[in-house]
Amino acid sequence: MLCVILVAGHGTLLEEEIQASQKYSSLAGVPKALLPTHKGKTILDAWWSAVRSRQLFSDVLLVTNAAKYKHYERWATASEFPIHNIINDGTTTESSRLGACLDLQLALAVNKKQFDSILVVAGEMLFEESKLDMVTVIQQSQKFDNLAVYYELGENESPETRGIVEIEPASGRIKALYEKPIASVTNSKLASVVFYCLNFRTIQTLSEFNILHKESPRSLGHFMSWLIERDTPIYGLKLPTAFKLIGSNVTLEQYELAIEYFSDLASKEVRSITKRVFARVGLMGNPSDGFNGKTIALSIKNFWADVTITESDKLVLCPHPLNDPTEFGSLWDLHAISRREGYLGGLRLVQATCKKFYQYCSDKGIAIGKRNFTLKYDTNIPRQVGLAGSSAIVTATLQCLLSFYELNSNDMPLHTQPQFVLDVETEELFIQAGLQDRVVQTYEGLVYMDFSKELFQQQNYGHYERLDNVELPQFFLAYLRDPSDSGRIHSDVGARWRRGDEQVVKAMKKFSLLTDQAREAIEAKDWETLKLLMSENFNLRREIYTDPALGESNLRLIEIARSHNASAKFPGSGGAVVGLCTDEDSREKLKLAYQSEGFVFVDILPNSGGHNHNPVK
Repeated sequence: MLCVILVAGHGTLLEEEIQASQKYSSLAGVPKALLPTHKGKTILDAWWSAVRSRQLFSDVLLVTNAAKYKHYERWATASEFPIHNIINDGTTTESSRLGACLDLQLALAVNKKQFDSILVVAGEMLFEESKLDMVTVIQQSQKFDNLAVYYELGENESPETRGIVEIEPASGRIKALYEKPIASVTNSKLASVVFYCLNFRTIQTLSEFNILHKESPRSLGHFMSWLIERDTPIYGLKLPTAFKLIGSNVTLEQYELAIEYFSDLASKEVRSITKRVFARVGLMGNPSDGFNGKTIALSIKNFWADVTITESDKLVLCPHPLNDPTEFGSLWDLHAISRREGYLGGLRLVQATCKKFYQYCSDKGIAIGKRNFTLKYDTNIPRQVGLAGSSAIVTATLQCLLSFYELNSNDMPLHTQPQFVLDVETEELFIQAGLQDRVVQTYEGLVYMDFSKELFQQQNYGHYERLDNVELPQFFLAYLRDPSDSGRIHSDVGARWRRGDEQVVKAMKKFSLLTDQAREAIEAKDWETLKLLMSENFNLRREIYTDPALGESNLRLIEIARSHNASAKFPGSGGAVVGLCTDEDSREKLKLAYQSEGFVFVDILPNSGGHNHNPVK
């Protein structure tokens, strides 16, 4: 790949204002690209540092004009840039300038080395160096051939001062590029800059463009728009850094503000971000979430997983002292812990999430910058009792990564996050699971979910609705002290459903009906009907899974509830029950009954939501 840096602009407003300023008299006559940044080095130094690393390019060319050539020659000598790679376009005034497209064509004509693609950048743009990973840019260009870098406009930036792109969300392909559009043209806030990767076939059309547009602006932005109009595939790559000092109309005040902006970013202390994701109980409809059904689930405050991410020099994943033990008191101690808790701690969940996150960003054309972190987790969610402990860790890790790399709902919409979490567990770790847990842990609160096949065919996700302002009765939770792996309880129902087994298919439709009826009961505060529906939910589950698959301990949890005038069902795949007992006296006896047989009994504390997200409407 060949790299071309363009710095051939003439007579910028910034240079004129510096010329008239006493404060900056020492910078009079200095080209914009050679002005100092907040780090003391020049803007061009930052670009040279970015493109010279790891020998990414066959060659790097710098195109300037005759008026500023000596400045860049002196810079090259001090910066170990090959002087013979500086190309002088021969122009000395604004009126005689060639324009970026002709300057690029000149560079290609002068170049003597073979290349299969090209990176072209405007070397006068200021950016945050730590957030530009050129390796990622090159990797993405090899994947998509033609690439245009963009960033999301800040609050004080106007689309009318930038090139603005519109992106197809699914493919990442750019469907339109507007040069400094007025507000009525597009709602997009994605700003394209002169930072393009183009393959050899595409760059060969540059001469044709220059011939066809002799009387019109021959900027690279117009060239890219022309390519898009010709249906040339151009894909977007989002960078996490803003770009400042773009164009010839930058003022001295804007230069000072840009230096201050990046200086403030650089001076910020290393900060930690902690995300908390709560356990959940399935109130109705589960396990139909894995079978195009409907469910209602509740996020609960009793148990949670915390994940903390902190910027660091190296990327470090910290094992949990209890869940990922590496030191033991003795071989007997190792045996006892392994027998009781198994070998699968939370570190694998964290690592798999990080791996999947990087892949997602790569697939979606999002460059996340050269920032490393230390990541640790903690959780008090009881293991293997079907309270979504694994997905809580994955969800919290995802939320940390999104915040750390400053990605927002445009980069990963809220409704797509549950599927991402599920993919981490099923594709990376082969954990048997459905979408319900990931949805309620992402949206929080009391959530109604419809996973119908038709919805997924139409939009590739279900209907997820927060049931806000709903008054709930006092639910209880009882669970095993020494559970088995909850994933085993699913038995062969999945295989039967895929074969079209009539009993399973009918049951999943019935679960959906029960869910709609439960929603009506909740909204009407009809708790006796809700109790009946919860019992019916369990009975239906028992029919298709059978007692051997459910296990004696799980069945005993249900029997105790029913013997005390309470209803109960599995909140997940086994190991616990969520129940409802509307009689206070019976409730106290129920609690003692569970505790006397060695089960843990807790009053559920609903999580109203909004802990990590704004309320979902």
